[in-house]
Amino acid sequence: MTTVDLNVDIAEGFGVWRIADDDALLTVVSSANVACGFHAGDPGTMRRACATAVKHGVAIGAQVSYRDLAGFGRRFIDVAPAELTDDVLYQLSALNGIAHVSGGRMSYVKPHGALYNAIVTHEQQAAAVVEAVRLFDPALAVLGLPGSRWLALAAEAGLETVQEAFADRAYTPQGTLVSRREPGSVISDPAVAAERAVRFATEGTVVAVDGSVVAAPARSICVHSDTPGALDLVKSVRTGLLAAGVRVASFR
Repeated sequence: MTTVDLNVDIAEGFGVWRIADDDALLTVVSSANVACGFHAGDPGTMRRACATAVKHGVAIGAQVSYRDLAGFGRRFIDVAPAELTDDVLYQLSALNGIAHVSGGRMSYVKPHGALYNAIVTHEQQAAAVVEAVRLFDPALAVLGLPGSRWLALAAEAGLETVQEAFADRAYTPQGTLVSRREPGSVISDPAVAAERAVRFATEGTVVAVDGSVVAAPARSICVHSDTPGALDLVKSVRTGLLAAGVRVASFR
């Protein structure tokens, strides 16, 4: 039976502001990308998310980002590689400690937003994030876009790499994500998201915005918690995968 991980961004609120129903999302997914305070999240939000993830047997991952609370981590920052390594180390340390006191453990790393997209091609920043993971704990797995420099350099460093696809995002003919500035870049129809997820899991392909079919192999499928109707999307994706005979389980 084909097995795929279903991950969602979690703990992306800040203070009294809540971006999604984390508790409900964590009853559906198999992995949680926990915001580490640089693009969203705060200590209390992170701890609640980790405790809930442990309760439901959901794997905990660090969603590291640029230091960009105001921009939700979706603005590219031309940060020096050494500084970026330190910033990622700081975030990993924070989540690792909170996961530990919550009775769980941090098992993987997934960059967020602009950092995720930048290190598809940005050699220096990709290497800086790889170095942070390698220094912190080389046993951690890393998630990223197939064909990215991030995953290639991580593999060279001996890290476990996990190819990821997005049920709620449109793809370019080159296999990258369409910019959120473009119309139609976010998919909010639960049925469409589920159909795409099944295709990722069973065929390893996706239909790009120009109608072409591009390779999109995936061990993990993501839905963003700030996509409109995220909970319905995640439920639809899980139901669709199970109906297609795909087992949903964390890669860790």
